[in-house]
Amino acid sequence: MGSGSWGTALVKILLESADMHVDWWVRSPEMAERINSEGRNPKYLRSVKLDTTRLTASSDVSKLVADNDTILLVTPSAFVSDILDQVTNEQLAGKKIISAIKGVEPNSLKVVGEYLIEHKGVNESDFGVVTGPCHAEEVAQEKLSYLTFASTNSVFCEKMCAALDCGYIKVTPSADIYGTEISAVLKNVYAIAAGMCHSIGYGDNFQAVLVSNAIREIKRFIAAVHPIDRDADDSAYLGDLLVTAYSQYSRNRTLGAMLGKGYSVRSALMEMEMVAEGYYATESIHKLNEIHAVDMPILDFVYEVIYSGKNARLEAEKLSKRLN
Repeated sequence: MGSGSWGTALVKILLESADMHVDWWVRSPEMAERINSEGRNPKYLRSVKLDTTRLTASSDVSKLVADNDTILLVTPSAFVSDILDQVTNEQLAGKKIISAIKGVEPNSLKVVGEYLIEHKGVNESDFGVVTGPCHAEEVAQEKLSYLTFASTNSVFCEKMCAALDCGYIKVTPSADIYGTEISAVLKNVYAIAAGMCHSIGYGDNFQAVLVSNAIREIKRFIAAVHPIDRDADDSAYLGDLLVTAYSQYSRNRTLGAMLGKGYSVRSALMEMEMVAEGYYATESIHKLNEIHAVDMPILDFVYEVIYSGKNARLEAEKLSKRLN
């Protein structure tokens, strides 16, 4: 469920890697009609041609949930509760629910997995996470890309890895549903920091130190929130951070670059065509860290600029004195 670029990319992967019919939830009946008649998303990744013989787009959430045993969530985190409020816990019972959302549900301050388990009655063994490192634009171009699928249910994990694997997609299994989710949330925040610092004038040498410190922040935070044995230098964590912090396709880096150039937060968000999850994640993780009190100077830097209206250049200078 979700009609953005990442949703479009995942639909493309499923249609090309698995012999299945895909029901695709989109926000409006008009968009659903365009997709069904033309085989293209009229708004995102318009170059991608989709096989309409095995695809049906619809704006009816309840029908989509009723008709399918596996639900893939790709909608922005700020709106996930609005969508899922349209279905009951009973309707979700026994369904396999997969999140490809890189954000925190803002009312509960929970990553999507926790929100579904605690508020929608989903069993942990029925839940999975799709994460990167991967950009939708390169999936559209069929450039070799890597995904991570995480689930505590090894059978479910193996099945979904096979379903997502195709000629240009390789999938790595993981059991760390919470660590991969939280890391995917945080990397968007750090991409905003990278974009800001680049526009302010900091060079590649500084960016290397910034990203090195960022992965250490990720390690500290996920160890505090969900302490298990994991290697945060794996691609699901470090790789996802790197591609988001450096890529030309990263809308979070783009948001940061605009802020570093002097755009107001409001004007930057209005100019962007797609949602930058890091904007919402910054506030949610900052609030969550009031409980855990992890040392996170880069997160604090982004928060002060976006939500406290501080000067990006002055805050970046303060941050630079804390990095090593």
